[in-house]
Amino acid sequence: MKYQDAIIHDLAQLVAIPSVRGEAVEGMPFGKAPAEALNRILQMAADMGFATKNVGNYAGHAEYGEGNEVAAVVAHMDIVPAGEGWDTDPFTLTRKGNLYYGRGTADDKGAAVVALYCLKVLKDENIKSKRRLRVIFGAGEETASNDLEMYLKSEQMPVMAFTPDSEYGICNREKGIMRLTVSSREHSSAVVREFSAGTVVNAVPAKAKAVVMCTDEVLAKLQSAASRLEGDFSFEKTEDGTEITSIGKASHAMQPQEGFNAATHLMKLLGEIFSEEELGGLISFVNRNIGTELHGESLGVYVSDEESGPLTLNLGLAGIYDSSASVGIDIRYPVTAKGKDIFASIAEKALQYGLETTLSQENKPLFLPESSPFITLLQDAYAAVTGKPAAVYATGGGTYARAFEGRAVAFGPFFPDEPDRRLHNTNENIDIDRFMVHAQVCMEAMYRMLTQ
Repeated sequence: MKYQDAIIHDLAQLVAIPSVRGEAVEGMPFGKAPAEALNRILQMAADMGFATKNVGNYAGHAEYGEGNEVAAVVAHMDIVPAGEGWDTDPFTLTRKGNLYYGRGTADDKGAAVVALYCLKVLKDENIKSKRRLRVIFGAGEETASNDLEMYLKSEQMPVMAFTPDSEYGICNREKGIMRLTVSSREHSSAVVREFSAGTVVNAVPAKAKAVVMCTDEVLAKLQSAASRLEGDFSFEKTEDGTEITSIGKASHAMQPQEGFNAATHLMKLLGEIFSEEELGGLISFVNRNIGTELHGESLGVYVSDEESGPLTLNLGLAGIYDSSASVGIDIRYPVTAKGKDIFASIAEKALQYGLETTLSQENKPLFLPESSPFITLLQDAYAAVTGKPAAVYATGGGTYARAFEGRAVAFGPFFPDEPDRRLHNTNENIDIDRFMVHAQVCMEAMYRMLTQ
């Protein structure tokens, strides 16, 4: 693609903005950094000569073409926190061979910049349009916010859209997403003074810490148990006990099997030595009903279907402090399951431990039939560039596709044979050669959406 150098230049500018959701301020519902990233890419688009619009710093777009209908490519400018353990500065785009490292390169700033430059090529070539084509940039995707909901209140609903925020072929089925908090109104543990883990609920926590009151004899038992159990534990003696650090491996909540949950394994270690009465209701509930399982078996919510596979469960956040105790759970449930039944089952079990369950968010499943003409359009575009078919598939991931009322899918940017690009993990990266093939597929799809 002739704009490769420009794409890298602009991506570097966007990676430098740590656009993690922050505290809302007037006119900036997700904080200053996501608004800065959104405005930066809209300014890039304006400099290219596009008509642009910013809808309250929730989302914005660049537009090309004429017509009554709108088609769209939808990407996001916000990111998850960088976390610890990077080999490079996460906010400096860094090249090593064909790989470019930085937070947001793969998810989703790289795809956003590519889509913008594809729109520029169509404009450069003065392609005649059947409908208007937009690249929409959201600012709150990672926190499953209402960014597109707010955008679509005032903007026209596209007749077709794809989001390059997954992988090829075509994701026409997205599991339901449920995020909930299980909490206690009081700190009920007699031995755990503090417990902390995780930065966001939709990632497997890579680190957890527990401050425990115990004798030297009990500390020796904990250390002995740690040597037997799966996990990486370290101990630092304190005045009245120990601080235990658990090291795991981060991964996206939709693929908890790719990570290692530092929080649940640390709770399991504590459960090897202390009684449920000593640990209190919250940790006891987790150990007995969640443990280190990934599919909700002990919780009684395991379900699977042929269309989208099994339910997955990730305990992504944990916090036990002087006056509060809670865990945050991310569940991805099959397209044929009912979220309300899953929630009711969990709430009932938690209540047995004196715990309250709060539903913080639910996104219903997405299911767009393979026979859809839009899926055929995307399959044809993929085949034109790669010479290969684009199969449909299901994901536990939550993308912008489900915001468009059955008119959208996830499509790209990564190919099935690529290695893990470490989304939501340290050392997130793209392979520039493969990413430019994605750019060609994106261009072909956008051309067809504009003209067919």
